[in-house]
Amino acid sequence: MGSDERYWLGFDLGGTKMMATVFDAGFKIIGSQRTKTKGCEGAKDVLDRIIKTIKDAADDAHIKAQHLGAIGIGCPGPLDLDRGIILEAPNLGWKNVTLKDTLEKEFGCPTVIANDVDAGTYGEYRFGAGQKARCVVGIFPGTGIGGACIYEGRIFRGRTGSCMEIGHVCVQPGGRVCGCGQRGCLETVASRLAISAEAAAAAYRGEAPHLLELAGTDLSSIKSGVLAKAVAADPVIERIVRNAAQHLGGAIANVVNLLAPDVVILGGGLVEAMSDLFVGEARKTVDCRAMKSFTKSLKIVAAQLGDNATVMGAAALAAEGKAKE
Repeated sequence: MGSDERYWLGFDLGGTKMMATVFDAGFKIIGSQRTKTKGCEGAKDVLDRIIKTIKDAADDAHIKAQHLGAIGIGCPGPLDLDRGIILEAPNLGWKNVTLKDTLEKEFGCPTVIANDVDAGTYGEYRFGAGQKARCVVGIFPGTGIGGACIYEGRIFRGRTGSCMEIGHVCVQPGGRVCGCGQRGCLETVASRLAISAEAAAAAYRGEAPHLLELAGTDLSSIKSGVLAKAVAADPVIERIVRNAAQHLGGAIANVVNLLAPDVVILGGGLVEAMSDLFVGEARKTVDCRAMKSFTKSLKIVAAQLGDNATVMGAAALAAEGKAKE
């Protein structure tokens, strides 16, 4: 394995983009590289792109890739965490990809994989909004809704894979069909995709003229920033977003009653674009529905690290794994 342990690399393997970032021993960013994935690419093509992106990040940091002490990857989809295998990544069209073995052979250093939301929440725990907390819950609304929990410094997980799928907690029995096949999941009412779909319908009906002017009724055009602008001008869009945030708060209240966390961190582009609205509405709902003994000391805050959360968390996990060798 690599002999130089001064440098750690964190990698965020999102559905449509990827980012590799090199950190020094103090977790200061010294190099980074971003690129996009393509839906038509096979596993080998994307693996080649990952390898190239890591090498480009090392070049940007002015180090040789062979001098990396360890690599951490935040990945979407079901994972075999111990063996480092992506069991399935629907957005990438992957199944049973041996990511850990491939990268260890290529770079000669230990590689760990983690769920991307787990890695992002761990990054916030180590370096951002969740520092020094005993129990941190991270919730990231996006196309879906990802959740994670850091308990006494360790990622709360299942035997072989990640857990905390808060996006698939049922909040409306008999409600809309979710992508998972069940009905009424939180994702069907509080994800960006669900909000955008309802907003598009309002624009189509003539109830949201400002949104119609900004983005029309095309879901792919109704992104977080567009919704934030429409909230300020179209009262119906504000009601849609507030209603989604209240559903999110209801699910958070259930988690608070189960885990009594110190901090709940809300992150992702949707929250970044409307942090006051989301945090405020979620807080009010949690205060109404969770046990008062748990809410007295509870903090609900917006994430602090933005796009760097996953790469920082993944790099920190890699460094810890190397330290235990």
